Amino acid sequence: MNIKQAIERVPGGMMLVPLFIGAVINTLAPDSANYFGGFTKGIMTGILPILAVWFFCIGASIDLRSTGTVIRKSGTLVVTKIGTAWVVALVAASLLPEHGIQAGVFAGLSTLAIVSAMDMTNGGLYASLMDQYGSKEESGAFILMSLESGPLMTMLILGSVGAASFEIHHFVGAVLPFLVGFILGNLDISLREFFSKASSVMIPFVGFALGNTINLTVIFETGLLGILLGLAVIVITGIPLIYADKWIGKGNGTAGVAASSTAGAAIANPAAIAAIEPKFAVAAQSATALIATSVIVTSILVPIITAMYHKRYANTTIEAQSETELAIQQSSAS
Repeated sequence: MNIKQAIERVPGGMMLVPLFIGAVINTLAPDSANYFGGFTKGIMTGILPILAVWFFCIGASIDLRSTGTVIRKSGTLVVTKIGTAWVVALVAASLLPEHGIQAGVFAGLSTLAIVSAMDMTNGGLYASLMDQYGSKEESGAFILMSLESGPLMTMLILGSVGAASFEIHHFVGAVLPFLVGFILGNLDISLREFFSKASSVMIPFVGFALGNTINLTVIFETGLLGILLGLAVIVITGIPLIYADKWIGKGNGTAGVAASSTAGAAIANPAAIAAIEPKFAVAAQSATALIATSVIVTSILVPIITAMYHKRYANTTIEAQSETELAIQQSSAS
């Protein structure tokens, strides 16, 4: 049976399929974890330790020894993505209630959901698209995108716009597993190879544990809103990313389109932040459901839009470069 291949046909399947299974169990038999107890309860309800190990392994997998071109590409896209999310958070924090909208068409929408959906790029999706439509340096730009993983950036954004107040030791606690992994992975390449293998292995366990915090009725209630959030992520972050890639990254904008997605890892942010700041507990469940839908929407649409954009504008860029080279050759000949 090709179970793994079937799961991977679903956009973000290794995260979303176990998440859905966990949500089904939590919806139909919410007391299952307590009933079975033991290790089964640990897998179903141990989201925080599972996330801690996952963040550690992600940190260990990052190698910053790369070319200046890769760093410029990475930095341009990461800063633009985070900066856009910060601006949106500033607006959202001034308009939305602290615990999110509780009724009506936009029920479940919160600053937590919006920021978590917008401030992290799906690095794997980006890298695969750039392998097909970009250069080796553009594909390598996913390196710094890994630094967005985890709740730290979301916490910093929420704190800086006044949507939350976190103690310094909470920031340290949120990023410490990631930093320890990062340091060990860069001190010893064998440790990086060892721990980086586990980062992908942990994904279904993260998804399953997260699913056990969700009631499926919430996903059904926020389905349309989640689709709209996914579209908003592509448009609101995609446009600045295109221009940043052109003006600073010296690309044709394709990398910017490819980076306008919601990372699967973002699904974990609301639960992680709610554990640190209890006032987000009310919004966390709806935010998780919205982000899960946004991951699916952006995973489907971003590759399509990237292909269309590349087909339309890559040839234009190549023609412009050819004309410039021809003019230089003619000038040299004369």
